[in-house]
Amino acid sequence: MEIIGWILLVIVGLCLLSVVLFLFMRWRYSAKVSFKKPFQYLEPSTWSSDRVTVGWIGHSTVLINLYGYRILTDPVFGHKVGVSLGFYQMGLARHIAPALRLEDIGPVDLILLSHGHMDHFDMPTLKRIANKNTKVITASGTSGLLKRLPFTEVRELSGKETLTIDENVTIQAVPVKHWGNRFPWNHSYGFTGYLIERNNTRIFFPGDTAYTPDFSWLAEKGEIDLAFMPIGAYSPDAFQRHHCTPEQAWQMFLDTGAKLLIPIHWNTFVLSQEPVEEPLQRLLKAAGEEKDRIVLTEHGQIFTLESKDVVVSSQK
Repeated sequence: MEIIGWILLVIVGLCLLSVVLFLFMRWRYSAKVSFKKPFQYLEPSTWSSDRVTVGWIGHSTVLINLYGYRILTDPVFGHKVGVSLGFYQMGLARHIAPALRLEDIGPVDLILLSHGHMDHFDMPTLKRIANKNTKVITASGTSGLLKRLPFTEVRELSGKETLTIDENVTIQAVPVKHWGNRFPWNHSYGFTGYLIERNNTRIFFPGDTAYTPDFSWLAEKGEIDLAFMPIGAYSPDAFQRHHCTPEQAWQMFLDTGAKLLIPIHWNTFVLSQEPVEEPLQRLLKAAGEEKDRIVLTEHGQIFTLESKDVVVSSQK
């Protein structure tokens, strides 16, 4: 038994070492940038419940006011993402502050979690915002991470499962091409995107994905008003096994049949080797004469959707 104990200790030690090495290599070979404030801070208390309002907080964190129903995606508000050592957070630091102060967030009805990676499923943030009035939908195998937090309800979705929740809000899982391990041993953790619908308004949030030609079925379900598309973390080329390039993001956006594209997963954490501004530049070039279909390119920008007519606003 003593030998087995030592073997298990060595295995755990090697796994933790691999995580530390992974984070170090990400930091060592990533572009270096200075820290700065967002373009502006969101003021969700001023948003109307008669329309759709969306604000980009940073990375894959977006606050959606869907006719008064508040949805928060992949919330990450900390200065770093990575392994928590109690008194110290080891990991990647953000270079643009969140465009929403936690004290200004207001009530959140639903949190959508796409997968267990630490830059999408941030436990320190979730602990700070957890309360009995907020529900959570998360990827398969990941609900156990939240079992000690006071959320009123936590549900898992996978495949193309559909769930109708409060106030006629429908959430459908959308298969994406990514991976879900939080640590090397978390092989059971899933990953998913979501199609959000209320009052005939449809919003697509894929979370994180490599290129896949499989989004065309979304166009067959009906017109999608907004599609969030990840555009960063594609360099070196090996990263494209799990992350799409800006050009691929544009093609997948076209495949969904969506009207407008909101770029996410860029210019917040330095996850890879491409310059932080390059993803948007390449996306705009790929869009060509249709680049006016790309909205929210600054942290803290909002847009409103009213009667299917979109008005882009900088809020101030």
